[in-house]
Amino acid sequence: MKPSNSRPTLSRRNFVKLTAAVSVTAAGVHLLDTYAPWLDYDQQAAATAQPFEKEAVMPDQMRELVRYATLAANGHNTQPWQFALRDNTIEIRPDVSRRLPVVDPQDRELWISLGCALENLLVAARAAGYAADVTYPTADDVITVRLAADTPQPSPLFDAIPLRQSTRSAYDGQAVPVADLEKIQVTPLEPGVTLRFVTDPAGMATIVEYVAEGNLRQYADQAFVSELITWLRFNKKEALSSLDGLYSRCSGNPEAPRWLGRMFVAGTKPQQQADADTAKLRSSLGAVVVAADADDKVAWVRTGQVYERLALTMTALNIKSALLNQPIEVAELRSQFQSALGLGGAAPQLLVRYGYAAALPRSLRRSVAQVLI
Repeated sequence: MKPSNSRPTLSRRNFVKLTAAVSVTAAGVHLLDTYAPWLDYDQQAAATAQPFEKEAVMPDQMRELVRYATLAANGHNTQPWQFALRDNTIEIRPDVSRRLPVVDPQDRELWISLGCALENLLVAARAAGYAADVTYPTADDVITVRLAADTPQPSPLFDAIPLRQSTRSAYDGQAVPVADLEKIQVTPLEPGVTLRFVTDPAGMATIVEYVAEGNLRQYADQAFVSELITWLRFNKKEALSSLDGLYSRCSGNPEAPRWLGRMFVAGTKPQQQADADTAKLRSSLGAVVVAADADDKVAWVRTGQVYERLALTMTALNIKSALLNQPIEVAELRSQFQSALGLGGAAPQLLVRYGYAAALPRSLRRSVAQVLI
């Protein structure tokens, strides 16, 4: 008998079963790879914000100052900074590879982020026993901090640095005690920078209107949405891989595979986002506008210092805060917003909401080695 050249056949029913099994297995492998239960995000977050090593000596102590500087607030958690250590001097420089050309075409928020890092560094330096002399970026694109030995000056703001976070969830509406509100309102300022506190219903209604309009315009701009998606980290694996960006859980959102998260964000209707941020703003106890008389790098750096100071003061009082900068980021709305709030000649730089809420997972930061040049 001749050997058969026929191949084994697969029935339609068994083919469907096999296809389903392969699909389920592939989906399971994909989900396992996405959520990576063996990776401990909370452990990495705790390591990022570990207490300052006060016993360290130069140059290790300077590296600790840089680490505390990197815990500062910054746009999209891009961490747009670089640091250089030279004897008793720390330089802070912009990392232009991390700029946001769509939402921040003038690098205004980038320099504000550097100002936030500067403020953290100065607070930590005083606590560690250094006096600091700062040179602002008037000629070169660099902030220079020269350190000299001094008496340590610990403060509640220093203790708040590893605890501060931008809490982007809805707040619970609990009233802020008058004494705490007064402490916030007397936050020390920088030359040319002012704080405008808004708590009255009419003022808050105006802010709600402009935040909603800002959302409508930004989410109708495909370039804005694409840039935002670039910096979103939809699951733990992405967040731990990059150590930057906006991790979904840090905003109170669930994790998802990137393809699904990208599809969801890209499909968000402008009105949906406007309604979501309006609800968050209405859950807040008030808002603060950080404004500056000038609109240049020095003013932006000083704005960042004042904002970080304000955020640390709130953190020390267990008050949460977050930014809603839409009416400032949309160029056509900025001057209108300025006029509507009666800011006069002071240009709005940041819009902050505040209130009480449970803490969310902390954002990660790159290591000191990754930001040193």
